[in-house]
Amino acid sequence: MLSPIVVGFDGSAESRAAADWAAREAQRRGLPLRLVTAWIWRPVDVPSAQESEAQKRWAQQLLSEAGQDLVARYPDVPVAVEQVADMATGALLKRAKGAEMLVLGSRGQGAVTGFLLGSVGQQVLARAHVPVVLVRAPEPDAAQGAEADGERGAEADGERGGEVVVGIQDRDDPAEELLAFAFAVAAARGATLRVVHAWSRPPVFTYRAVVMGDEDGGTRARVEKELLEALVPWRQRSPQVQVVHTIGLATAADLVLQAARNAAIVVVGRKTHRPALGMHIGPVTHGVIHHAAAPVAVVPHD
Repeated sequence: MLSPIVVGFDGSAESRAAADWAAREAQRRGLPLRLVTAWIWRPVDVPSAQESEAQKRWAQQLLSEAGQDLVARYPDVPVAVEQVADMATGALLKRAKGAEMLVLGSRGQGAVTGFLLGSVGQQVLARAHVPVVLVRAPEPDAAQGAEADGERGAEADGERGGEVVVGIQDRDDPAEELLAFAFAVAAARGATLRVVHAWSRPPVFTYRAVVMGDEDGGTRARVEKELLEALVPWRQRSPQVQVVHTIGLATAADLVLQAARNAAIVVVGRKTHRPALGMHIGPVTHGVIHHAAAPVAVVPHD
């Protein structure tokens, strides 16, 4: 049984963009798609059970219409919809178990009980055991321009340039989950994979630094050599994927963001053993999520 791509849906422009992005990814990979809406009655939010039931029917209607729209536009993709009577975070985490990935609108403010608010997205990112992809909605002017032309342009659909960008922090032992996801995305798209690594100079007044610099032509050359060596087995597993790399003396977030300006998707990692307090996702991932225009995939790893 194929693992589905799961989408958190709330009727907002962000969640619709996420669903559209996920449908295209499902089409590329031959995977099923599942839209999930979390709905739960909160007595403090509505004055009567009748209004609660009406809200529930309205949420179901939005969900069904979105599913029908995706079926019409992506007939090769099996689409399922599900309305879950649960809090948003719990519903998403449960439905994401065993999924290929979970896709969310990055700034959802929908009418269906505020699904996908920032706090929910943060909790899901910190606790999910599958890659979480965050997708922004296109700018209103760009989307309206595409519709006026009678077609959905690449930018309006959330698609951007061709490269897949992945940020690697540990060049000696890069996270397997991170590279596996990045190579799979690049292979499905027929895209170039750009591996980005930021490095810092060792203390200049150390004997080891001076000796290593003399032996291999400098620290930068050594860093590049180590990164390329780490990528050898991945190139061998996926020879169809063209791999390029960027290294630099800069903060990791800045270097990834520079490489991601025209990317199709940016892939970053989240260490699963980080402390739960504060739902910390790491400074690099945090920076990329908040500043990248392209979809961002956050991949949990050891």
